[in-house]
Amino acid sequence: MDINPLIIPILGISCGFLAVFGGVFVLPFFKLKQRQLELNAQNVAEKAAQYASKQGILEERVAVLERIITDQGYSVAKEIEELRSLPPKSVTPQQDLI
Repeated sequence: MDINPLIIPILGISCGFLAVFGGVFVLPFFKLKQRQLELNAQNVAEKAAQYASKQGILEERVAVLERIITDQGYSVAKEIEELRSLPPKSVTPQQDLI
């Protein structure tokens, strides 16, 4: 099997082109993707902090509502029972006037 003597310079030039292509196009592409991931991670962290603060506010409001309900629990239960004892309203459909 004979090896063509032009293969060695062609391979050397090809390796040089690959190195230049990688340095010019591939490396900046990966740096761009890494920067995008970092920015995305920052956005997710900010949203998580916002949700955590909103959750704290909501927990405080629920605690206030629970305190109101438990302080006036008997009156609320009494009102519900009074509503149950009322007779149901009959619903009669109205006919369209022509």
